[in-house]
Amino acid sequence: MNPFDLSILRFLNQFAFRWPMLDYMAIGIERFYFTRGLGLICLLWWIWFRGGPNARRDREIVVCTAIATFVALILGRALAHLLPFRLRPFANDALGMHFPSDLSACKAPVVRTWSSFPSDHAMMWIAVATGVYLASRRLGIIAFIYSLIFICLPRIYLGMHYPTDVLFGVVLGVLICLLLNHSMFRERIATPALAWSVKYQGAFYVIIFLVSFELASQFDELRKLSEFVWKNV
Repeated sequence: MNPFDLSILRFLNQFAFRWPMLDYMAIGIERFYFTRGLGLICLLWWIWFRGGPNARRDREIVVCTAIATFVALILGRALAHLLPFRLRPFANDALGMHFPSDLSACKAPVVRTWSSFPSDHAMMWIAVATGVYLASRRLGIIAFIYSLIFICLPRIYLGMHYPTDVLFGVVLGVLICLLLNHSMFRERIATPALAWSVKYQGAFYVIIFLVSFELASQFDELRKLSEFVWKNV
């Protein structure tokens, strides 16, 4: 255990079980879709429909940001399997700490088998926040603060991730979104989707709705399916 992770975990852990309401709030924030990122998805929809002289660019950013979240999910799961396994804090008895996750379902056996490093939640939602920032700096700052407070911090407090898991995920999420939104790639990636959105509006918005749902649920079904396929195929 490196001193950076240990010092932050010890600092946060001193508040655990001291105020039950705080613990249950952290659990609720981590488990409810609305607090986990649905608000960020609403920001992407607003950027898509806000119009104005930069409407084309805004829609390109939304498309590339959505793709960036898929890339972040896949890369996060691949790194978790390829890198050395890292036991989650709540399951690491050597830390000598008790976390509020003891009160929730996040200690299910399947979570124990997932490596803690890196945090794919941080990668995904920071990628979304980066996309929002590229379209609107003011909203982007709000999105970053929201992601750090309501998505990243509760997962450390509950013992689901070490701080370095989240920090590495944040860095990767930003880099992935910036890369796909680079002027060299953004238009090439988004043009086919935008052309389809004009030619087949009905089908396009059905798909976009489903993508938004998967983003809001953090690809729970796909994550579980990938874990099953990885272990049984």
